[in-house]
Amino acid sequence: MKFLKKYHKWPSLALTFFILLFAISGIVMNHRGVFSSVDVDRKYLGSEYQYSNWNKAAVKSAVTIQGDTALIYGNIGIWKTTDNFKTFQDFNSGFTSGVDNRKIEKVIKTSWGALYAGTLFGLFYYNPKSENWENIDLPVSEERVVDLVEINNQLFVLTRSHLLKKTEIGFEIVNLLPDQNYDNKISLFKTLWEIHSGEAFGIIGQLFVDFIGLVFILLCVSGLVYFIYPKWIKKLKQKSKDAKRKIKFLKFNLKWHNHFGYWLIIFLVLTTLTGMFLRPPLLIAIVSNRVPKISFTHLDNPNPWFDQLRRIMYDEELDRILLATNESVYYSDDDFTSAPKVFAVQPPISVMGVNVFEKVNDGSYLVGSFSGLFYWIPEKGLVFDYITKKTYVPVKTIGPPISAHPIAGYLKDSEGKEILFDYNLGSGNLSDQSGFTSMPENIQQSPMSLWNLCLETHTGRIYQYIFGRFYILFIPLAGISILWILIIGFVLYRKQKKIIFLSA
Repeated sequence: MKFLKKYHKWPSLALTFFILLFAISGIVMNHRGVFSSVDVDRKYLGSEYQYSNWNKAAVKSAVTIQGDTALIYGNIGIWKTTDNFKTFQDFNSGFTSGVDNRKIEKVIKTSWGALYAGTLFGLFYYNPKSENWENIDLPVSEERVVDLVEINNQLFVLTRSHLLKKTEIGFEIVNLLPDQNYDNKISLFKTLWEIHSGEAFGIIGQLFVDFIGLVFILLCVSGLVYFIYPKWIKKLKQKSKDAKRKIKFLKFNLKWHNHFGYWLIIFLVLTTLTGMFLRPPLLIAIVSNRVPKISFTHLDNPNPWFDQLRRIMYDEELDRILLATNESVYYSDDDFTSAPKVFAVQPPISVMGVNVFEKVNDGSYLVGSFSGLFYWIPEKGLVFDYITKKTYVPVKTIGPPISAHPIAGYLKDSEGKEILFDYNLGSGNLSDQSGFTSMPENIQQSPMSLWNLCLETHTGRIYQYIFGRFYILFIPLAGISILWILIIGFVLYRKQKKIIFLSA
């Protein structure tokens, strides 16, 4: 009993602060829309979270709207720029307040002169009369628009699960048939992610996981009370002061600490285990595995492209539509009348999705993600590293699924210079060493969303200031420690109940 009490108490005290942050950040992350208008000033964060040289996916691309006037967009929203990106004017009027509501995936100017923007929270049309962005209802429940493309004078909208086509009366869903290799399975990573968040079981599941987060908070706070109160009560007794109310509260506190930990042990352990496998290094062990869909859950979706779609492109000369998913690139030569076909030779694609999907010449393309930037000629089966200008040779490595150059965006300026946006380093000119325009101070001071701050906390990345490069081990080590605390606490309570029963 002394051993169990000792090794339940001290690891708990050491990890209490971190467990509280895990729980609070997890609850916020489970309700992104609710907290989308809440921002955090970057001046309170470390250097790693400051904008510099257009880094941190500040820019994804730009679209020319007239002459030398363009709209540059990304995580900073939309900014109107003139004179080859020399001046910048805020162009976000109409979007709801909050950085999350201004995270732009794609801006397109159609052949008929209309401007559309695909965002984290829906599709928007720019009304030139009111000079505001206006939300457009789509016939799907999901809000996240990942790409926009015009094909033969028709606007197509891509979400993470559906392709939609604009018609005279609105938007209609394009029926994407499953490819011939479809096995009705889903990635193990996605399965664990949705179990961890509760999303697999809909809003009820998410609220239940929120409840588990509150239980973790309760266990931490009640544990601190049990650590502090006995000494306090002892001091009161030594001073001959009344301590009955505090003794009564201490017993009440311990009772519910034990009950919640004992009754919900399976869910507490499951939440901890699933979270451990969502970050490297344990993520590496599951990232390529596929498993059957769990029946009667959010994952058991009849849509074969559920949560897989990332980018779309139209090659006019070949009259071919290319569709990038989180795993492969497909094509259709018949406007998706038949099932999309997968290219035999694929460029490297990060599990986090494609960020650059551009046509270079007839049948050749640029594909960029956190796996790097590649020049791809699918008909010839050729893939080149666009930065090193060397043929890409696949190499199996054990480590984080991120290259030395995680690509966040790409654009061409009015002079034809290619500007690449590295997530960490920011902008770089691929054509020469002249660089890109400096980041204006007002844009550089754009805040971080509360959701993103919670993501950094929940994934442990924010602790690199404490642990340096070893921060990557924080999640598995913290997870093992939390499992130890839970199991030891469970065994301790069982033994205490047994002793009480025998003594009675």
